[in-house]
Parts: sequence; structure tokens; C-alpha cells
Amino acid sequence: MLDRFLADHPEVRFVDAFVNDLNTVERGKRIDRAALPGVFARGMPLPGSMFALDIEGGTVEATGLGFADGDADRPCLPIPGTLVPVPWAAADGVAQVQLTMNDHDGTPFFGDPRHLLARVLGRFSALGLTPVVAIEYEFYLVDSQRDAAGQPQPPRGPLTGRREYRAQINSMADLNEYSALLAEIDRVCRLQDIPTTSALAEYGPGQYEVNLRHAPDALRVCDESLRFKRAVKSVARAFGCEATFLPKPYRDMAGSGLHIHVSLLDRDGRNIFAAANPLDSAPLLHVIAGTLVTLGDGMALCAPGPNSYRRFRAEAYVPLHPTWSINNRGSAIRVPASDPDNLRIEHRLAGADANPYLVLAWVLAGMLHGLERKLEPPTVLTGNAYEQDGEPLPITWPEAIARFAASEFARGTFGDKFVQLFSIVKRAEMEEFNSHITPLEISRYLGPL
Repeated sequence: MLDRFLADHPEVRFVDAFVNDLNTVERGKRIDRAALPGVFARGMPLPGSMFALDIEGGTVEATGLGFADGDADRPCLPIPGTLVPVPWAAADGVAQVQLTMNDHDGTPFFGDPRHLLARVLGRFSALGLTPVVAIEYEFYLVDSQRDAAGQPQPPRGPLTGRREYRAQINSMADLNEYSALLAEIDRVCRLQDIPTTSALAEYGPGQYEVNLRHAPDALRVCDESLRFKRAVKSVARAFGCEATFLPKPYRDMAGSGLHIHVSLLDRDGRNIFAAANPLDSAPLLHVIAGTLVTLGDGMALCAPGPNSYRRFRAEAYVPLHPTWSINNRGSAIRVPASDPDNLRIEHRLAGADANPYLVLAWVLAGMLHGLERKLEPPTVLTGNAYEQDGEPLPITWPEAIARFAASEFARGTFGDKFVQLFSIVKRAEMEEFNSHITPLEISRYLGPL
């Protein structure tokens, strides 16, 4: 792979080599072309603290991966199929490759989310099952300049010059307004082997959804999804605006989610969910039950930051209870309308800021939990999902972190060390965030008190 790439791309002089941390931020180095064979042969050293960083890039020392560990390097190896050109930096001769971290002895590093997903996939392989996965991302285009209050605002349309504040789901006019930008995203994705299939204008102004093609290789799908996010943000900058995967950039507009579709193939390549009526598919009902009973414990993975929880409002197409449905977008687990052979679940809980390796690993582990125990789901949801009763999901940040930290299912799935690592990093982020005094509390409370 390396020799062929270098021969096909003599213009490449540098390579961005990086891991994605817990918050999916790219962390790595730009190396010279001549150093690339050594990285493929032996790996590139990066400190284990890459997976102990908060959102601002500070090491959370309580994890034990900072000074207590001597900030020790681990070898990071290239992920097959991720060495691709960087079209937005073509003039500088730049390519990129994604890495995954091993420990000193060559075993998978416990803090790297990609290894956690690989471990869950191994359990499916032992049962002769292969998950087929597709990912949908929602994101906003925002002006690179903030408004007078320092808040994000929609960019001026390249054709009309107007800032659009209306909500227009599936608007073809909105797609046309940013046709050139979306076309460039598609071109870049093709050059980077990112299989996008469709784009639509979502509810919010400047909000779009792009679907990535389903595939029976969950690790590759997640690799592609992170490559997609980097490409979208880079293309948007080249067009004079920004793309953000922040779940809720506007108070009164729709949030941005990360939706995951999953079906399961047996050894003969047949979808084990296949049925004319979803209610008649026992395997489908079992996996739905498993995802629902584990849903709340995984909220901190699906909603990893303070803004993540702004999405969870009634009648906002975001689940508030562990419910499932057939073709109802208010539920947490939805069975989309499809032909029998393509019957699948859609997991609708996660925000666009979530780490896809962690979310997918959690979803698949829940599916296994239900399948192995032949669990039965509650009654299928019908009607308005926001008029349902039942135990609510943990939709505050401290509650979600505490529930994940105490979860026996999390420890059984990811191991004690990772649960402790993730919980410590998120608690540190939460404590630092809560220490700040906001303009709203000053304007609202300073005078009356």
C-alpha cells in the first residue's frame, strides 16, 4: 500500500499522521515523506496522554497518563486504507494517515477507542455474525465572524448574500445555495475514499446531513467518518465559513446528531433481521431490547460535552426515554421503513460531537447483550414520542458521567481502566467548565440580588 501510494503521488512531500483522541480531535505530527516507511514499519511514537487530554488539549493528570507515567510514548501504527491525499493542502504537497496506538509490549493500548470497538467486533465474529453499519452526520455551516453578542450566526449565502434564519427541512433551494461547497465536499470525499451517498438540507439554517455508505466493516466505517469530519471542516474554511459538529449551536434551532444504522449478517451473508413484519423478527426484537436496557448507561459516550445536552428537548427529534419504534423519529431506536432484506435498527441518541468508535462499540455491545440473553423489548412506540411515560434518560452531564462510571455493563464491555480513564477526563472537563461565570448569569442575576 505504501509503495503504491508514494509512486502514485510523487507530489506528496509531507504526511499528517495522527490519532483521534476521546473527543475525536486529531493529535499527531506532520512528518517528511522520507520518514513514512519507518512509521509503517515501526510506528510513530506519541505519548499515551493523547487519550487523557481534555477538550482544550490539557492533560488530566488524575488519569495517571501524564507526569505519573513520565508522559511515556507508545507506538502508533498506520490504519490500513487511511493513507490518502489532502486536497485542500495539495499546493503544499500534504497527505494524511490515521493511526492507532499500541502499548509498549505491542498489545492494543487500553485508552484507544478504536481497539475497544475491535474487541466488541471480535465477539460478533465468534458467533459467526458481521455487523453492517452506516453513519449519518448532521452539521451546521456558520459564519467565521460571530454576531454582536459573540454567538454563531448563519453565513451569508454565496448566491443571495442573505443570512438565512428560517427552518426548511429538505429544501432544494438551500442545497442549491451551497451547491459549490457541497460539490467540493463530495470531490474531496472521493479523493479520500470516503463513500458519501446523499446530502440534504436539515431543519436549521445552514444545517446539512450527509450519509456515509453502509459496509460490513465497522472499523473502516468509523475511520471514514472521522476523515469525513476533517474534510468537511477544511472545505468549509476554504469557502470562507466554518463547519461545526457542535450538537446545538443555536438555542432555538435543531440539534446535530450522529445516527447509526446496523443490521447483522450470518455466515452465509443473510440479514438475520429479515422479515416482512419487524414485529415477527425475533433477533431484531432481542437486539432492540439489549440496546434499550443499556442506553442510559452509555449516555456520557453519546453526549460527551456540556453542549451535547442542549439537544434533549421535547419535540426536537431527539429521544428523552429509552423507547423504540417502527418508522418514528422521536424514539431512541427506530426501525426505518425498508424491504425485508434491509431491515435494520437506527440508533438516534448520539450527538455529532460523539466519538464514533465509542458510540458504535456501545451500540453493538448492547445488541449482543439482548441477542445472547434473548431479551424482549417493551411495547413498540406509536404516536407522539414526547407524550410517553416511563423512566427518562439521564439528560444532564453530571448524571450521565456518574451513571457511566458506576456501570457494570460498561466495565464488562470496555474494562475498568478505560471506564476510569473516560470518567476522570469528563469529570475534569465538567469541573473546569462549571467554574466559568457566564454572561447570562451576570445579566440575569447580578442586579436583583
